[in-house]
Amino acid sequence: MAALTTLFPVFFMLVLGFVSRIKGWVTPEQKAGANAIIFKILFPILILNLMCTATIETEHMKMIVYVFIIYLLVIFIGKALSQFTGKKYAHFSPYLLSVVEGGNVALPLYLSIVGTSSNTVIFDIAGTVVCFIVLPVLIAKESSSGASMKDMIKSIFTNSFVIAVIIGLVLNFTGLYNVLLDLPIGEMITKTFSQATMPIVSMILFILGYDLNIDKETLGPILKLMGIKFVYYALVIVGFFVLFPVQMADKTFMMAPLIYFMCPTGFGLMPVIEPLYKEEADASFASAFVSIFMIVTLIVYTLVVVFIA
Repeated sequence: MAALTTLFPVFFMLVLGFVSRIKGWVTPEQKAGANAIIFKILFPILILNLMCTATIETEHMKMIVYVFIIYLLVIFIGKALSQFTGKKYAHFSPYLLSVVEGGNVALPLYLSIVGTSSNTVIFDIAGTVVCFIVLPVLIAKESSSGASMKDMIKSIFTNSFVIAVIIGLVLNFTGLYNVLLDLPIGEMITKTFSQATMPIVSMILFILGYDLNIDKETLGPILKLMGIKFVYYALVIVGFFVLFPVQMADKTFMMAPLIYFMCPTGFGLMPVIEPLYKEEADASFASAFVSIFMIVTLIVYTLVVVFIA
């Protein structure tokens, strides 16, 4: 029941977006407008807030570094296996293997079993750094193929995600953000962030559902990519047993990587990889991949509840 409580709102928004396209309730132009509002205006505000409030504990640094490395490594593995997964989508599909959806899927599923815990948040720190610092730079470089070094640097540092990350980290590391919160305007700042970011996840899911279009041509590459993702992150979980045996001996902690790394690709990755899309079919492929992988998440969650919890 806990899994249904967590995942039903996710599937509801996906289905709502899908039906809206089929029924013509929302036109492609209207969807494009909503897409621009969410990804070009509101999402950078969410990233700024994440960077301002991120807390990195020194005791967790080894795990953060491990997750950081495995998120980058899988991109290169995905590129190397592009012949197997399908060359048609090779210009962006390897990125779909990196980072998972922690806050909106993994965390609530995990908490439904163990109660209060911040174990999955540790992994999310590395995911945030990769998704909103490293990947925008890599993708800006990739999408600026043939451009001069000056144009490439300009493309990277005028990217709204990169700007939000830089400002957020400066405010965080200098302590200016906490200073601002202590001022009379502190509550106003937090409420503004909350108001601006509230609709983001729901609208991302709606747009993913709107773009969802599975056919015989895309199903094969999607299943192959899912297979790579499943096997790779199964090995990542084995790595936790090898590198962090003390923590994994604790059943409560052990369930965190088991659930977390079997979750779908992070919703926040979608706007980051969008500059790599060459046609509408690319967005449909990404949406289908994220949506179908949620079935894997539900199966793994059920097995954890039945055999471990």
